[in-house]
Amino acid sequence: MDFIQTTFSSFVSLIPVTLAQSFILSFVVLGIMIPFRMLSFPDLTSEGAFPLGGCISGILLAAGVTPPLAIVVAFTVGLAAGCCTAFIHLRFRIHTLLAGILMSTMLYSINLAIMGKSNLSVFGSPTVFDWVPFTEAGFPASKIVVAGFIALVVLIALNLYFKTEKGTAMRAVGSNPDMAEAQGINVRAATIGGVGIASAFSATGGALMVQSQGFADVNMGIGILINGLAALMIGEAFTGKQSVLRQLLAPFVGSIIYYQLVSLCLAAGMPPPNLKLATGLFVLAMLALPSIRRSRGGAPARETIRE
Repeated sequence: MDFIQTTFSSFVSLIPVTLAQSFILSFVVLGIMIPFRMLSFPDLTSEGAFPLGGCISGILLAAGVTPPLAIVVAFTVGLAAGCCTAFIHLRFRIHTLLAGILMSTMLYSINLAIMGKSNLSVFGSPTVFDWVPFTEAGFPASKIVVAGFIALVVLIALNLYFKTEKGTAMRAVGSNPDMAEAQGINVRAATIGGVGIASAFSATGGALMVQSQGFADVNMGIGILINGLAALMIGEAFTGKQSVLRQLLAPFVGSIIYYQLVSLCLAAGMPPPNLKLATGLFVLAMLALPSIRRSRGGAPARETIRE
């Protein structure tokens, strides 16, 4: 009983912190979802774009640049990184996963070159979280308000965009590129733009994370892809994928639930190094579940799955 009470009290005390972190990292999950679900373009660039945005934001904050401008620059540089990944795939016929690995590998060296060292402290520099009235600067409440507001704006903007002609064309490219090309859609432009936007959101998440935690590190993206996939799967289990809005909600809902689960595990005493193992096993189980169901199910079950 004491263990349950201690775990519960620790979990409740961590909710504001993990909620703020969830909103920030939901941009990375969004950057994973767009190429995977909207474009059928499995992409690993997020693992390099996230620290890229963080390094850009960190070096600009240290130079005295205003926090919003640092985020905008990080978004733009992340956009360029994603466009390069898509270009490598389309121009040289390199598989999407390998193109993402190549770009992430190159971004590691680029991040080191940007900062000049492996980590950079920006404690004391102004951040976007300092501008919220009626809250104490740097505390979870201000981070929840700012990151939550930005997430809401992005959600509304993307929902509107994917219902426009160009947004529908991008979704059509992901569903059937051959048919989309036959309808006169520029498949190359839609793919490059979509992957670019996805990496831009991942870089935005990195920029916000650096302003939140007060330092930038070239290794801050290690494992972020698996965490993002786990959050995306959880979100899709709750929101479904029947509409554009539901699909867009999945990264935000999944991120909140996933990091609350992580908080609960830590409150229960799980060693932090074991979290990556647990997350990897969870993603493996979610990916293997459909195959297990098909192998155990009979003909009626297989027909249901196809439907």
